[in-house]
Amino acid sequence: MEAVAGGYHGDPFRVLGPHEVRAHNKPPGWIVRAFLPQAASAEVVLEEEARPMRRRHSEGIFEAAFTGSPRPYRLRIQRHDGTTEEFEDPYRFPPLLTSFDLHLHAEGTLYEAYHSLGAHLVEVDGVPGVRFAVWAPNAEVVSVVGDFNDWDTRRHPMRLREGGVWEIFLPGVAEGARYKYFVRSRFRGYRELKADPYAFLFETPPRSASIVTRLDRYHWGDQAWMEARAHRNWLREPISIYEVHLESWLRGPNGETLSYRELASKLIEYVKWMGYTHVEFLPVTEHPYSGSWGYQSTGYFAPTSRMGRPEDFMYLVDQCHQAGIGVIADWVPAHFPKDAHGLAFFDGTALYEHEDPRKGEHKDWGTLIFNYGRNEVRSFLISSALFWLKQYHIDGLRVDAVASMLYLDYSRQPGEWIPNQFGGNENLEAIDFLRKFNELAHQVPGAVTIAEESTAFPGVSRPVYLGGLGFTMKWNMGWMHDMLEYFSKDPVYRKFHHSNITFSLLYAFSENFVLPISHDEVVHGKRSLLSKMPGDEWQRFANVRAFLTYMYAHPGKKLLFMGCEIGQYEEWNHNASVRWDLLEFGYHRQLQAFVRELNRFYRSQPCLYELDTSYEGFEWVDFNDVDHSVIAFLRRASDPPDFLLFCCNFTPAPRFGYRFGVPAPGFYEEVFNSDSQWFGGSNLGNAGGVASEQVPAHGRPHSISITLPPLAVVAFRRRP
Repeated sequence: MEAVAGGYHGDPFRVLGPHEVRAHNKPPGWIVRAFLPQAASAEVVLEEEARPMRRRHSEGIFEAAFTGSPRPYRLRIQRHDGTTEEFEDPYRFPPLLTSFDLHLHAEGTLYEAYHSLGAHLVEVDGVPGVRFAVWAPNAEVVSVVGDFNDWDTRRHPMRLREGGVWEIFLPGVAEGARYKYFVRSRFRGYRELKADPYAFLFETPPRSASIVTRLDRYHWGDQAWMEARAHRNWLREPISIYEVHLESWLRGPNGETLSYRELASKLIEYVKWMGYTHVEFLPVTEHPYSGSWGYQSTGYFAPTSRMGRPEDFMYLVDQCHQAGIGVIADWVPAHFPKDAHGLAFFDGTALYEHEDPRKGEHKDWGTLIFNYGRNEVRSFLISSALFWLKQYHIDGLRVDAVASMLYLDYSRQPGEWIPNQFGGNENLEAIDFLRKFNELAHQVPGAVTIAEESTAFPGVSRPVYLGGLGFTMKWNMGWMHDMLEYFSKDPVYRKFHHSNITFSLLYAFSENFVLPISHDEVVHGKRSLLSKMPGDEWQRFANVRAFLTYMYAHPGKKLLFMGCEIGQYEEWNHNASVRWDLLEFGYHRQLQAFVRELNRFYRSQPCLYELDTSYEGFEWVDFNDVDHSVIAFLRRASDPPDFLLFCCNFTPAPRFGYRFGVPAPGFYEEVFNSDSQWFGGSNLGNAGGVASEQVPAHGRPHSISITLPPLAVVAFRRRP
């Protein structure tokens, strides 16, 4: 009783609740013990009587004895202030988690652990309440604290089950209750209040308590989308992604953050109007620090409460689907923050992370690295991934910082990392985890996974059964760096960097690529996309148009971060809205119109997306005119006669009478010109098109002579 009252008894169910008593020469009986430090007096309420309880310990342990066998009962107390309260005794209920679930959890194969661990509204023997469960194998005691017990760490210690999982059913606890786990470790005298790793909802930061909630209330209306998604092959369809940070895409009149529901109508209308096929959200998982943009998460099963409740985020996803827009969410299994209420040092030991900082810490980011070799950690992360795909109907997960997961020496100096068992720098446990994650994620009908991976690790987007990591697609970081470096040069120097715009075609079909211009490229002094461009204002906008047209013509799916489409001057600021006021000015409106038309054009041309992952979809016409920074190439559809010719001039000097070889004779209609006056260009062009001539050029018997506008890309389609 001293241990119970002191909050350090590791098996409270052995002391508290109903217990049979068998004494020599006495009839069988039973006793009820309860720890009620809030009570001045207490009694046990049976159907036929209310029996006073005797105080057995000065801190509030009460006891009452009965004859016969244990029966259902309630407790009634009188508080010190004279008020009375009647409630069910949580220590009279049996264990609820099955031994099989606990076995799978310890084995690392409980892939939907969010159904078992965490806080769940359930009914036991007709009594409603909440079942709490948390993994803390090195804890001496774990107790649930919250609104329902005055945040008293002693009152509701949990039952220890197999594999280090603690559980308890607390009757009477309702939806909306705030709670945490008080973890008392066996080591180092560690005591800490921890948020629930499996919580579905948290308080709005900086507050950090978990909140009991349910996820089965929302009625989805996207059945048609989900059914169709299961049969789609996104690799052969157009994908144009609008990357969005929800908190800063649009703010209210006074700079306030809009809710998920407020954003739904405005964002979806805009994305659909602009012609994007998908929207990608920076991490929506709960995170303490807004400045991390969600990439330092503590709530792997909870959308951030900054913008509403779970059903509000479901509404946003649902409305996207009903509007024909796919939803991709950034997901971060690479690392997590050190916040005291989070996963770090969870039970007084390195539970989710590695003990050795040479494997367990990202010093650059101030975060900790998951221990991918631990079964329960793998179960946690895979459950999180499947949770978003199944419970929130997310269409794809873009996995952040994959390179940091793959290599033990990532961003480390010699002596700061530990080789694997074979002496190499590959993180074998992380590689194994990523393969299993991708296998299971792709069992969700129509779901895709995308890797942010910046190295030459082979087979990132190849199936696991072929030795790959199993991602659907991979960000082409090399292309992005080469292109931004090239376009940031004054055109007079671009001839010395010509390989920047051609090198990517040497490896363009080694992976299933996404071409990203993401949030990472417009922060931390890297300047906005428009501000990266050289020249006067007209030239900067022309450079952006030429760059984006080349991006859409290049093999690979497309991604563009918010604000780039209107020519925002400033770097992205997560604390402010996109500068929509810039649309009052012509160049910015025209750039927006250009991106909208570019999306429409891209989606209307099968040759721009059907063979993105095959060399059959691309053919050089000429990449040798280094001095003039001119290139030309073909994009083909799965039907070879369906092709477009793209001619690019990356200098401000127009080229007249420039000849390009063509695959076949005919009239070559100019179907896209980034220099159009409607986009803010100089309106140089080819009067609708040109007829081919039987003049050999670039190894082809026929050619066309065209005008190449300054800092522009023009596209031609053959009309027989």
